[in-house]
Amino acid sequence: MSVRIAPSILSADFAALGTAVAAAEAGGADLIHVDVMDGHFVPNLTIGPPVVASLHRAATVPLDAHLMITDPDRYIDRFADAGAAAISVHVETTPHLHRTLEHIRSHAVRAGVALNPATAVSTLSEVAADLDFVLVMTVNPGFGGQKFIPGSDAKIARVRRLLDEAGNRAPIEVDGGVDCGNAARVVDAGAEILVAGAAIFGTPDAAAAVRALRAAATAPVRATVAEG
Repeated sequence: MSVRIAPSILSADFAALGTAVAAAEAGGADLIHVDVMDGHFVPNLTIGPPVVASLHRAATVPLDAHLMITDPDRYIDRFADAGAAAISVHVETTPHLHRTLEHIRSHAVRAGVALNPATAVSTLSEVAADLDFVLVMTVNPGFGGQKFIPGSDAKIARVRRLLDEAGNRAPIEVDGGVDCGNAARVVDAGAEILVAGAAIFGTPDAAAAVRALRAAATAPVRATVAEG
């Protein structure tokens, strides 16, 4: 299983986002994760489509837009037009989830669903075969720099089982408190895309931090191959 690293610009210097993206890419980042917050669904305000469009011009890797907003259907077109390659919406915000996923895919954008820590994995059961990825929140969304919620590994494993039972090999993305100390654990649980903010942009060298996180996440994979 390949592991992808998606640095979250929520923890970057907003006065120098282009520089932050370049540093993350220099370290081998596979995606740039963009946290969109509306101050309503989550208690914080961040960025909108104009900033995503600017990031799209600066980045050479795909943009992964995580919409932590009420009524995301109103904004899907704008974020897709701004250059997002993947868009995730929260199951808690979307009463017609299948239609929302089709709306995202109509723009040739990968469609994902995010789950808050207290939201049951079973809420995905009716769309499990239709997902391009699942984003498991391992902190309560709204602010960067939070601690990974204990027990989240088991939830990641339950999502993996649900997708496998639906015949869907869609990857699991994990967001919240991911760092070198727990990266291997979440990968072992079934995660393939690791979102990290403070663990990358909270360090003096973002490029080195990306490389260190990948090494930590893939260490058990290398060990298994060596033993085999």
